[in-house]
Amino acid sequence: MELLKVENLSVEIGGQKDKVKPVRDVSFSLHKGEVLAIVGESGCGKSMLCKSVIGLLPKSGKITAGSIYAAGTDITHYTERQMEKLRGSFFSMIFQDPLTALDPTCTIGSQIAEAIRVHHKDMTKAEVNARVLDLMHLVGIEEPQERKNLYPYNFSGGMRQRSVMAIALASNPRVLLADEPTTALDVTIQAQILDLLRMIQEELDTATILVSHDLGVVARVADRVAIMYAGKIVEIGTAKEVFYDPRHPYTWGLMQSLPGFSRGKDRLHTIPGMPPSLVHLPKGDAFAARNEYALGIDYEQEPPMFQITKTHYAATWLLDKRAPKIECPIKRGRNDE
Repeated sequence: MELLKVENLSVEIGGQKDKVKPVRDVSFSLHKGEVLAIVGESGCGKSMLCKSVIGLLPKSGKITAGSIYAAGTDITHYTERQMEKLRGSFFSMIFQDPLTALDPTCTIGSQIAEAIRVHHKDMTKAEVNARVLDLMHLVGIEEPQERKNLYPYNFSGGMRQRSVMAIALASNPRVLLADEPTTALDVTIQAQILDLLRMIQEELDTATILVSHDLGVVARVADRVAIMYAGKIVEIGTAKEVFYDPRHPYTWGLMQSLPGFSRGKDRLHTIPGMPPSLVHLPKGDAFAARNEYALGIDYEQEPPMFQITKTHYAATWLLDKRAPKIECPIKRGRNDE
């Protein structure tokens, strides 16, 4: 079942002189029980895409084109009051920094309870308390009866993130958006949180959008992967297609920069240059100046999405039938030794 559909979405932020275009003609769908990872460098528009979906754009931001459908209903121009009803019940978001997402003056249990009451005003105090304990247990917080009375500063980074996840799940959302949920955590805790996300998704059949700048992180949990650059999705496909048969030069660069693909070399691969300004985007393909495989047309015309399979698409002129054949520099796929 298609829970979320985004069609040709474009977003602008700021005034006429400093107008930023963080989301440009983005399309994707999300099905029940699926994990879609959106991957790209910091500042490419990943977080703003999620905020536009759940109606949390800044005051200077607006959707300028495209549509957003939640379970078949067009919510593109919903009012704030209408979106409030969807947040928590249909959508829920796990933000990047759990320390700022939690209120330092309230106990963890009271914050989870507050999230429950927003959409379940008829629940008794005993029912809310039981739900709090169930959620804490679900996200792996041991001894919930005692720990519900603790404050965020009593918890480690990993436990704070688990608490934020419990709040996000308080009203059984159908779509969970996780914005860089492991960024501030060490590697061991990252793996635990990712495994927890996957377990929750499978147990509750929740559809999940996982935002990350790290392909290595999403390889662990994603069913499908969308690669984002300068406000656009430049490649999208199943995890197997993107990891084993990447077609966009930017995807190649991201994968070559992973330690697993360095094959013991002293230096990891880096993508030359810097991402373009989203205020003054270059003519043609935004990645052209950093693309060692760029063609002349890349500097003149933005590439369309070329279909590779029924589920795999990439926006690169290298897929045009007139383009020279360039061999993918990545010889082996994920976890292939």
